Amino acid sequence: MEQLPEDWQRGIVIAAHPDDIEYGAAAAVARWTRQGKDIRYVLVSSGEAGIAGLPPAESGPLREDEERASAKIVGVSSVEFLGYPDGRIEESLALRRDLAAAIRRHRPDMVVLFNSADVWARGYANSADHRAVGRAGLDAVSDAGNEWIHPELADLPKWSPRWAAIYGVPDGSHGVDVTETFEIAVESLTAHRRYLEALGPDPAAVQARAVLEMSAGPKEGFPAPHTIAFELYHYAG
Repeated sequence: MEQLPEDWQRGIVIAAHPDDIEYGAAAAVARWTRQGKDIRYVLVSSGEAGIAGLPPAESGPLREDEERASAKIVGVSSVEFLGYPDGRIEESLALRRDLAAAIRRHRPDMVVLFNSADVWARGYANSADHRAVGRAGLDAVSDAGNEWIHPELADLPKWSPRWAAIYGVPDGSHGVDVTETFEIAVESLTAHRRYLEALGPDPAAVQARAVLEMSAGPKEGFPAPHTIAFELYHYAG
Protein backbone atom coordinates (compact mmCIF):
# COMPACT_ATOMS: atom_id res chain seq x y z
CA MET A 1 0.00 0.00 0.00
CA GLU A 2 1.50 3.32 -1.11
CA GLN A 3 1.18 6.74 0.48
CA LEU A 4 -1.73 8.70 -1.01
CA PRO A 5 -0.40 11.75 -2.90
CA GLU A 6 -0.59 14.94 -0.87
CA ASP A 7 1.02 17.41 -3.28
CA TRP A 8 -2.26 19.22 -3.86
CA GLN A 9 -4.05 22.15 -2.24
CA ARG A 10 -7.82 21.88 -2.74
CA GLY A 11 -10.10 18.88 -2.37
CA ILE A 12 -13.79 18.09 -2.10
CA VAL A 13 -15.43 15.13 -0.41
CA ILE A 14 -18.68 13.95 -2.00
CA ALA A 15 -21.02 11.66 -0.05
CA ALA A 16 -24.67 10.65 0.03
CA HIS A 17 -25.56 11.48 3.64
CA PRO A 18 -24.47 13.41 6.71
CA ASP A 19 -22.16 11.08 8.73
CA ASP A 20 -20.81 9.21 5.66
CA ILE A 21 -17.63 11.29 5.69
CA GLU A 22 -17.17 10.94 9.44
CA TYR A 23 -17.45 7.16 9.32
CA GLY A 24 -14.52 6.80 6.96
CA ALA A 25 -12.63 9.92 5.87
CA ALA A 26 -12.76 12.65 8.52
CA ALA A 27 -9.44 11.61 10.10
CA ALA A 28 -7.73 12.13 6.73
CA VAL A 29 -9.57 15.42 6.24
CA ALA A 30 -8.30 16.62 9.63
CA ARG A 31 -4.74 15.74 8.58
CA TRP A 32 -5.14 17.64 5.32
CA THR A 33 -6.60 20.78 6.87
CA ARG A 34 -3.69 20.77 9.33
CA GLN A 35 -1.44 20.84 6.27
CA GLY A 36 -3.24 23.98 5.12
CA LYS A 37 -5.31 22.31 2.43
CA ASP A 38 -8.72 23.73 1.46
CA ILE A 39 -11.26 20.91 1.88
CA ARG A 40 -14.97 21.25 1.09
CA TYR A 41 -17.92 18.89 1.55
CA VAL A 42 -20.74 18.15 -0.91
CA LEU A 43 -23.62 16.08 0.51
CA VAL A 44 -26.13 14.79 -2.01
CA SER A 45 -28.95 14.42 0.54
CA SER A 46 -29.68 15.80 4.00
CA GLY A 47 -30.15 12.32 5.49
CA GLU A 48 -33.73 13.16 6.40
CA ALA A 49 -34.88 9.52 6.39
CA GLY A 50 -32.07 8.38 8.65
CA ILE A 51 -33.41 8.73 12.20
CA ALA A 52 -36.08 6.23 13.22
CA GLY A 53 -39.12 7.89 14.80
CA LEU A 54 -38.18 11.38 13.70
CA PRO A 55 -40.10 12.79 10.71
CA PRO A 56 -38.00 13.86 7.72
CA ALA A 57 -39.06 17.50 8.10
CA GLU A 58 -37.42 17.54 11.54
CA SER A 59 -34.60 15.12 10.85
CA GLY A 60 -33.23 16.84 7.75
CA PRO A 61 -32.39 20.22 9.35
CA LEU A 62 -31.06 18.46 12.46
CA ARG A 63 -28.73 16.27 10.44
CA GLU A 64 -27.53 19.23 8.38
CA ASP A 65 -26.67 21.06 11.61
CA GLU A 66 -24.83 18.01 12.96
CA GLU A 67 -22.86 17.73 9.71
CA ARG A 68 -21.82 21.38 9.80
CA ALA A 69 -20.71 21.02 13.43
CA SER A 70 -18.85 17.81 12.60
CA ALA A 71 -17.11 19.40 9.61
CA LYS A 72 -16.01 22.39 11.68
CA ILE A 73 -14.21 20.09 14.11
CA VAL A 74 -11.90 18.85 11.32
CA GLY A 75 -11.37 22.30 9.82
CA VAL A 76 -14.02 22.33 7.08
CA SER A 77 -16.31 25.36 6.79
CA SER A 78 -17.84 24.81 3.33
CA VAL A 79 -20.65 22.22 3.48
CA GLU A 80 -23.07 22.06 0.56
CA PHE A 81 -26.32 20.04 0.40
CA LEU A 82 -27.78 19.20 -3.01
CA GLY A 83 -31.26 18.28 -1.77
CA TYR A 84 -31.70 14.82 -3.29
CA PRO A 85 -34.18 12.55 -1.44
CA ASP A 86 -32.55 10.39 1.21
CA GLY A 87 -32.95 6.69 0.43
CA ARG A 88 -34.12 7.34 -3.14
CA ILE A 89 -30.97 8.63 -4.86
CA GLU A 90 -30.53 7.24 -8.37
CA GLU A 91 -27.43 6.98 -10.51
CA SER A 92 -28.75 9.37 -13.13
CA LEU A 93 -27.51 11.84 -15.71
CA ALA A 94 -29.01 14.61 -13.56
CA LEU A 95 -26.91 13.52 -10.58
CA ARG A 96 -23.78 13.37 -12.74
CA ARG A 97 -24.55 16.89 -13.96
CA ASP A 98 -25.05 18.27 -10.46
CA LEU A 99 -21.86 16.66 -9.18
CA ALA A 100 -19.92 17.87 -12.24
CA ALA A 101 -21.26 21.36 -11.50
CA ALA A 102 -20.03 21.08 -7.90
CA ILE A 103 -16.59 20.03 -9.12
CA ARG A 104 -16.48 22.99 -11.51
CA ARG A 105 -17.56 25.38 -8.74
CA HIS A 106 -15.02 24.16 -6.20
CA ARG A 107 -12.20 23.34 -8.67
CA PRO A 108 -10.47 20.61 -6.63
CA ASP A 109 -7.30 18.74 -7.44
CA MET A 110 -8.52 15.78 -5.38
CA VAL A 111 -12.08 14.41 -5.31
CA VAL A 112 -12.82 12.01 -2.45
CA LEU A 113 -15.75 9.61 -2.83
CA PHE A 114 -17.39 6.93 -0.69
CA ASN A 115 -17.28 3.23 -1.58
CA SER A 116 -19.73 2.48 -4.42
CA ALA A 117 -19.24 -1.29 -4.57
CA ASP A 118 -22.18 -3.65 -4.09
CA VAL A 119 -20.71 -4.83 -0.78
CA TRP A 120 -18.53 -3.38 1.99
CA ALA A 121 -16.94 -6.76 2.51
CA ARG A 122 -18.05 -10.31 1.87
CA GLY A 123 -21.58 -10.70 3.24
CA TYR A 124 -22.19 -6.96 3.94
CA ALA A 125 -24.34 -5.16 1.37
CA ASN A 126 -23.71 -1.50 0.56
CA SER A 127 -26.65 0.93 0.42
CA ALA A 128 -28.32 2.01 -2.82
CA ASP A 129 -27.58 5.69 -2.09
CA HIS A 130 -23.87 5.01 -1.57
CA ARG A 131 -23.65 3.02 -4.78
CA ALA A 132 -25.47 5.68 -6.80
CA VAL A 133 -23.48 8.63 -5.48
CA GLY A 134 -20.11 6.92 -5.72
CA ARG A 135 -20.61 5.76 -9.28
CA ALA A 136 -22.14 9.01 -10.49
CA GLY A 137 -19.39 10.91 -8.70
CA LEU A 138 -16.64 8.97 -10.43
CA ASP A 139 -18.25 9.74 -13.80
CA ALA A 140 -18.72 13.38 -12.81
CA VAL A 141 -14.98 13.77 -12.28
CA SER A 142 -14.52 13.13 -16.00
CA ASP A 143 -17.65 15.06 -16.97
CA ALA A 144 -16.40 18.21 -15.23
CA GLY A 145 -13.55 18.46 -17.71
CA ASN A 146 -15.68 17.91 -20.81
CA GLU A 147 -17.54 20.92 -22.21
CA TRP A 148 -19.96 18.87 -24.33
CA ILE A 149 -21.49 16.30 -21.95
CA HIS A 150 -23.52 18.80 -19.90
CA PRO A 151 -24.03 21.85 -22.14
CA GLU A 152 -26.35 23.39 -19.56
CA LEU A 153 -23.26 23.97 -17.39
CA ALA A 154 -21.67 26.26 -19.97
CA ASP A 155 -21.57 29.16 -17.48
CA LEU A 156 -19.21 27.11 -15.27
CA PRO A 157 -15.73 26.77 -16.80
CA LYS A 158 -14.69 23.15 -17.22
CA TRP A 159 -12.32 21.72 -14.63
CA SER A 160 -10.26 18.52 -14.54
CA PRO A 161 -9.21 17.16 -11.12
CA ARG A 162 -5.94 15.25 -10.94
CA TRP A 163 -7.22 12.37 -8.79
CA ALA A 164 -10.25 10.67 -7.30
CA ALA A 165 -9.79 8.65 -4.13
CA ILE A 166 -12.37 6.15 -2.85
CA TYR A 167 -12.62 5.56 0.91
CA GLY A 168 -14.61 3.01 2.87
CA VAL A 169 -12.93 0.19 0.95
CA PRO A 170 -11.99 -3.09 2.66
CA ASP A 171 -8.46 -2.65 1.39
CA GLY A 172 -6.92 -0.14 -0.98
CA SER A 173 -4.04 0.82 -3.19
CA HIS A 174 -3.02 3.81 -1.02
CA GLY A 175 -3.09 4.82 2.62
CA VAL A 176 -3.00 7.91 4.83
CA ASP A 177 -1.49 7.88 8.32
CA VAL A 178 -4.15 9.39 10.59
CA THR A 179 -2.61 8.48 13.93
CA GLU A 180 -2.28 12.12 14.98
CA THR A 181 -5.83 13.03 13.95
CA PHE A 182 -7.65 9.90 15.10
CA GLU A 183 -9.05 11.51 18.26
CA ILE A 184 -10.28 14.50 16.27
CA ALA A 185 -12.12 12.09 13.98
CA VAL A 186 -13.79 10.47 17.00
CA GLU A 187 -14.95 13.90 18.14
CA SER A 188 -16.18 14.69 14.63
CA LEU A 189 -18.28 11.53 14.38
CA THR A 190 -19.56 12.03 17.93
CA ALA A 191 -21.03 15.36 16.76
CA HIS A 192 -23.71 13.28 14.99
CA ARG A 193 -25.10 12.71 18.46
CA ARG A 194 -28.83 12.48 17.74
CA TYR A 195 -28.23 10.16 14.80
CA LEU A 196 -25.96 7.85 16.79
CA GLU A 197 -28.28 7.80 19.79
CA ALA A 198 -31.01 6.40 17.54
CA LEU A 199 -28.76 3.55 16.44
CA GLY A 200 -28.10 1.94 19.80
CA PRO A 201 -27.99 2.27 23.61
CA ASP A 202 -24.30 3.17 23.88
CA PRO A 203 -23.33 6.85 24.17
CA ALA A 204 -22.46 8.54 20.88
CA ALA A 205 -18.76 8.82 21.78
CA VAL A 206 -18.53 5.10 22.54
CA GLN A 207 -20.17 4.18 19.24
CA ALA A 208 -17.95 6.61 17.34
CA ARG A 209 -14.73 5.22 18.81
CA ALA A 210 -15.74 1.61 18.15
CA VAL A 211 -16.55 2.33 14.50
CA LEU A 212 -13.36 4.28 13.87
CA GLU A 213 -11.15 1.68 15.55
CA MET A 214 -12.28 -0.55 12.68
CA SER A 215 -12.38 1.87 9.75
CA ALA A 216 -9.19 3.72 10.73
CA GLY A 217 -7.29 0.84 12.28
CA PRO A 218 -3.97 -0.60 11.08
CA LYS A 219 -3.87 -1.74 7.44
CA GLU A 220 -1.69 -4.51 6.11
CA GLY A 221 1.24 -3.13 4.15
CA PHE A 222 1.08 0.40 5.62
CA PRO A 223 3.21 1.28 8.66
CA ALA A 224 0.85 3.29 10.87
CA PRO A 225 -1.30 2.45 13.92
CA HIS A 226 -4.25 4.33 12.41
CA THR A 227 -4.69 4.35 8.64
CA ILE A 228 -7.39 5.30 6.14
CA ALA A 229 -7.27 3.15 3.01
CA PHE A 230 -8.15 4.58 -0.41
CA GLU A 231 -8.41 3.28 -3.94
CA LEU A 232 -6.78 5.95 -6.10
CA TYR A 233 -7.73 6.92 -9.67
CA HIS A 234 -5.50 9.13 -11.82
CA TYR A 235 -6.80 11.62 -14.40
CA ALA A 236 -4.90 13.21 -17.26
CA GLY A 237 -6.03 16.68 -16.25
